Amino acid sequence: MQGLTTNPIFVGVAAMVIAVLSTLGVRAFAHKFGYVAKPKTDRWHKRPTAMLGGVGIFIATAIAYFAFVPPTRESLVVFGASAFLFLVGLVDDLLNIRPYQKLIGQLIGAGILIISGLKLPLTGYDIVDIWITVFWVVGITNAINLLDNMDGLAAGISAIAAVSLALNFASNGLTNELLLASAFIGALVGFLVFNFNPASIFMGDCGSMFVGFLLSGSVLLNQVGGRSRGIVAILAVPVLILFVPIFDTTFVTVLRKLWGRKASQGGRDHTSHRLVALGLSERTAVLMLYGFAVVAGALAVLVAQVGPFRSFGLIGVFTVVLVIVGVYLSKVKVYEGTDEEQAANENAVFAFLVNVSYKRRIFEVFLDAFLITLAYYSAWALLYRNFEESSSWPLFLQTVPLLVLIKLAAFLAVGVYRGLWRYTSVSDIITFAKGVVLGSAASMLAVLAIYRFEGFSRKVFFLDAVLLLLAVVGSRMAFRLIRQVLPATNSGDKKTKVLIYGAGDGGEMLLRELKNNPEWSFEPVGFVDDDPRKHDKLIHGLKVYDGNGDLADICREREVSEMLISIRNLPAERMKTIRIACDEADVILKRAHFSIDPVDVI
Repeated sequence: MQGLTTNPIFVGVAAMVIAVLSTLGVRAFAHKFGYVAKPKTDRWHKRPTAMLGGVGIFIATAIAYFAFVPPTRESLVVFGASAFLFLVGLVDDLLNIRPYQKLIGQLIGAGILIISGLKLPLTGYDIVDIWITVFWVVGITNAINLLDNMDGLAAGISAIAAVSLALNFASNGLTNELLLASAFIGALVGFLVFNFNPASIFMGDCGSMFVGFLLSGSVLLNQVGGRSRGIVAILAVPVLILFVPIFDTTFVTVLRKLWGRKASQGGRDHTSHRLVALGLSERTAVLMLYGFAVVAGALAVLVAQVGPFRSFGLIGVFTVVLVIVGVYLSKVKVYEGTDEEQAANENAVFAFLVNVSYKRRIFEVFLDAFLITLAYYSAWALLYRNFEESSSWPLFLQTVPLLVLIKLAAFLAVGVYRGLWRYTSVSDIITFAKGVVLGSAASMLAVLAIYRFEGFSRKVFFLDAVLLLLAVVGSRMAFRLIRQVLPATNSGDKKTKVLIYGAGDGGEMLLRELKNNPEWSFEPVGFVDDDPRKHDKLIHGLKVYDGNGDLADICREREVSEMLISIRNLPAERMKTIRIACDEADVILKRAHFSIDPVDVI
């Protein structure tokens, strides 16, 4: 029995069962006494929902902790401070206290940790490390609070983060801390049974403050006794474990400040809301963010096992991907009206930022500088073992600034920065290849002239060129990939289903134009073409139907409202046949062209 109660899986399952039972009781209590969240314009739920779900999470975690986890001084401090934050949140749920009062409570909780010797030993200067720890604890606590904006989101992301934290505890041999994390995971999963879409109970501030503080405080347990002295373990691992709430909080704060809104006020402009605005269901949006959390958590486990420079490379790639996703999501309109335009007109600094964001040239240059460095480092690391400890490492450090400048100049010379990412095509890839070849050749000549190529290898420069080309092409294609993975912006209007007549270059171009302009409210459902070689083929996932068959039946089968002609010189006799078929199926026939109004009625 003793071995069973110290098994992390048993502790987690026990906590989950307790959480299910306690949440059922709390939900009944909340409905009976009127502690329910009513729908508001700046909130996402559409029906009155029970509050105080955090009480169930707290009860389950507390019972499992004191029943199964051998307490240590440090874990008692973290749990005690988290319990204090639970009480602060509970008072807010019951009495609605002011934000500054909650902040004071968070600072008191952080002070309890610091007085007990728990802090992030990042700089070696106590006063600096203390303030970094305060910022970390308060920031993560509020990040979880802000993330609690859609059914199952905060609880699920926190559970995934706790799993990553548990794996780090296990790898460091911290058994007691692992059991605490297991109890916490079980409590969150048990609550998630009732909180996942459609949620019947919300965690409230008592839940989000307890969960956020316990997560941020538990990270400090990895630093006790100097067990995690590496810069990656101290900084990168905890940030990755909680990457999604950090990303969402930063994303929302920056955008709200730019649009002239208070960062602390509620709203429907979080990452999850923007994914739903793109047309995803609430469940799909939450599951997609779960996926990001899993990737970040797995990366946290990985970077703790590899060298610091490889870790920074992995983290850099992941960050670039998230930044690109953030840039794409920032363009999604989540509020009606013209607040954005008014803010741009009234604020010159904001207008400048919007202009820079639109052109994206500065971002591209910084991104390419990072990609050039990463590709050059990766080429060395792939060809030489223990690269950072070899005689080649000083050569890399000496030449990387030179190569960055040379290759950026080459990119500028061939026109890499003239294109728009959303329209990246084969011709652009050829341009990228020219820039990479020119930059690599110039770099080799510069290294030959300055260092006489002593200690360098041609293989490094060849592999560097290949990796850089893949990186540049991949980054430019990212927007097109995101547009394929995510649906177009959902305008809320019913889409008009259309068939495109002509499965050639004109039809394919028309399809892309319709997908790139969702405000036109067209939904292409397929192609029609007279060429028998194209029948039943797919173009961007849409089927090509036989133009010589019964067009009226095709239109009725696909519930088509309009047919768009993409062929410029269609014979008059064929046009007459198509018009008769469209009249029979009560379908509007239009000829397509590319302008503000993309089609004309024939």
